[in-house]
Amino acid sequence: MAVDLAPLDQALESAHLPALIAAMVHLTGDPGWLRPEWRPTYTPLSRGDTGLPPEEEAKIRAAAKVAIENYLTGKVPLARAPSPEVAEKMMSFVAGAEIPEGYGDFLRDELALDGHSSKDPDWKAPELKAAARRLNVLIVGAGMSGLLTAIRLSQAGVPFEIVDKNADVGGTWYENTYPGCRVDSSNHIYSYSFEPNHFWPQHFSTQPVLLDYFRGVAARYGIREKVRFQTTVEEMAWDERRALWRVRLRTPSGVEHLEANAVVTAVGQLNRPRFPDIKGRERFGGVAFHSAEWRHDVDLAGKRVAVIGTGASAYQFAPEIAPKVASLTVFQRTPPWGFPVPHYHEDVPAGMNWLMEHVPYYDKWYRFWMFWMVTDGLLPMVAADPDWRGPPTAVGAANMMFREMIAEAIRAQAPDRPDLVEKVIPSYPPGGKRALLDNGVWMAALKRDNVELVTEPIAEITEAGVVTADGAERTFDVVIYGTGFHASKFLWPMRIKGRGGADLHETWDGDPRAYLGMTTPGFPNLFMIYGPNTNIVVNGSIIFFSECSVRYIVGCLKLLAETGAAAMEPKREVHDAFNAKVDAGNKLMAWGCPQVTSWYKSEKGRVTQNWPFALVDYWRATLAPNPDDFVLEKARVLAE
Repeated sequence: MAVDLAPLDQALESAHLPALIAAMVHLTGDPGWLRPEWRPTYTPLSRGDTGLPPEEEAKIRAAAKVAIENYLTGKVPLARAPSPEVAEKMMSFVAGAEIPEGYGDFLRDELALDGHSSKDPDWKAPELKAAARRLNVLIVGAGMSGLLTAIRLSQAGVPFEIVDKNADVGGTWYENTYPGCRVDSSNHIYSYSFEPNHFWPQHFSTQPVLLDYFRGVAARYGIREKVRFQTTVEEMAWDERRALWRVRLRTPSGVEHLEANAVVTAVGQLNRPRFPDIKGRERFGGVAFHSAEWRHDVDLAGKRVAVIGTGASAYQFAPEIAPKVASLTVFQRTPPWGFPVPHYHEDVPAGMNWLMEHVPYYDKWYRFWMFWMVTDGLLPMVAADPDWRGPPTAVGAANMMFREMIAEAIRAQAPDRPDLVEKVIPSYPPGGKRALLDNGVWMAALKRDNVELVTEPIAEITEAGVVTADGAERTFDVVIYGTGFHASKFLWPMRIKGRGGADLHETWDGDPRAYLGMTTPGFPNLFMIYGPNTNIVVNGSIIFFSECSVRYIVGCLKLLAETGAAAMEPKREVHDAFNAKVDAGNKLMAWGCPQVTSWYKSEKGRVTQNWPFALVDYWRATLAPNPDDFVLEKARVLAE
């Protein structure tokens, strides 16, 4: 079928030129496209500005137009794949810098030019296929990670079933429906590497679009019919004699029981809303709800609304509701850092989507560029210098420079409101808490005549409203809590009993730990996705982490099949050494500095959420399980 070339000129205007040049190497087979004068020089925190002179950009577009027309009209076939040496040069070219030693295999795997990746399950051997059919895996959660696990297990031929507490797939994108809800990673990397979407409407899509994406993936892979919705795991206990998990479920029709050789939890870190411990909270006489449980039946038009909290959710929904309400009072304990991203709410140009759909490999190289820009991303900017003797508002010279860069962007949004600027620029180091993306709408909302930002601490909540520590009382019709989640309560409220009846939550004692964020001694065949210390702060996409984790977990199940073992768990010394390394790494990051408190830390002050190292380190650590890291055990008796 002929392709309409009318959009080509517009598409070339919106193209990311380094990715386009790499695609032209594929199209023509000519590495001469990688000209030194066309190599980009990116500006930090920009939208991918290449630094190329306009006349050179025009030359690139003109030459690319000819090559694309020749290919799409059938005059020239797609050239042979570039050699590994040329592909290496292409990666450095698109990155705008030489790819560091040790990153090549990692980036080639993510780029997957031949359509294959280390994340693809390999269970082709007949004996493995037979062993796979004898397994039975329970997946808890049908969000992004649960669907991913189901897809990979399907590809490996491993039987499974999924339970989810919700009425549909999608996880966080099903639950969070507040106004303005959207992703804060670019969609071209916040999507499965094997399921690209060439038609994202915006660079950072909204909740309905993301939910549709995951619903579509579930449908294409036949996963939805394998999910038991509105079903929760109340308790699971390890049967040591039979080497399996006995699971008690709460379903719409009552209590049921099932058994599984292995359990994969894919329940996320931010899915149990947390309300603040404020005196009198239950006394409020108006409407009150958490942003994660948005009350769409409540009309906010003309209402006096209080928002308690200024985290990621409030940062998104407050600007959305501000024009509709009579008054909006935002109670802030600590301000967030907002990294400047001017195109945060902008549409993806139609021409960009056209290129992704019709020009071979453009989508892969564009995704590669975005992935590279956040591979180590801003990690050096939030690293702590142990010898830093400057103010506690930063953790090193690079962090201080980063701080001033962001602070200046904030000041530029309100040059006439120094009082407001003083309230919204944090006193803690950038990276100390979750950073948000800022395109100016937050400050614009705070500057509205009907919006007030209150930084005085809340003393209590009364039947009529909120009283602050200075004695002032403000009355409201509605109180909305944007106060986050029980992030450190991993796997709560499930009750999990391991060897000897040990309770997982009692074992953790408020300080969750796991080997590679996935396995814990004493709890065989229990695998966690997005477990302790697998959150990322300023580098990468969480989908990348989940893909690495699922690859590793499928590898663990393969190890069981290959060895004939019935159970596996990490050796205590391996688990402890890993966690000691992670703890040492987190102490050298802004989020680990002692002057900062955040949901990244447990009630004991330890960073339980974040991965402090580069993405390549997690990729390499999760390529495949090392049998020497685990205790492998045969079943004591045959299944009854």
